[in-house]
Amino acid sequence: MTGDEIFPVVDENGTEIGRARRSECHGNPALIHPVVHVIVRSRRGEIFLQRRNIRRDVQPGKWDTSVGGHMHPGEEAAGAAQREMQEELGVRPPRLQFAYRYLWRSETESELVHTFLAEHEGPFILQAEEIDEGRFWTEGEIRAAVGSGKLTPNFEAEFERLVKHES
Repeated sequence: MTGDEIFPVVDENGTEIGRARRSECHGNPALIHPVVHVIVRSRRGEIFLQRRNIRRDVQPGKWDTSVGGHMHPGEEAAGAAQREMQEELGVRPPRLQFAYRYLWRSETESELVHTFLAEHEGPFILQAEEIDEGRFWTEGEIRAAVGSGKLTPNFEAEFERLVKHES
């Protein structure tokens, strides 16, 4: 979470069409900015979730995908996913597998999400300014939390997308 960073602005196909400040992108859904998610599973299939720092500008204090971050201008999605995993969890993924890409729109922002899958058991060194805590969740625990307000709306939608992707 670094001040008012500059984000690439993209069209729905991912082509960069401009640049804008973080504060502009997080307040104007017309500005689509690219992000990466990494869903980290244990060997047992549990999914690692992070609880967003209470001081975050978007969805503070809610449980979210294992790793999530904004792409830098000119950065490739796979490189951004590796960078974000290193920054947020303190580890390099042994192998990243691209899963899917989708457009996420909310009342305040629009993100073009590039999702990758990784397997890692930890231990993790959580990035304190971004993450308050993290732990592995079973599919049943996630399903029980859906709709409770504990999870970010984006992760709830992502989880359903992941289940469909893996079936």
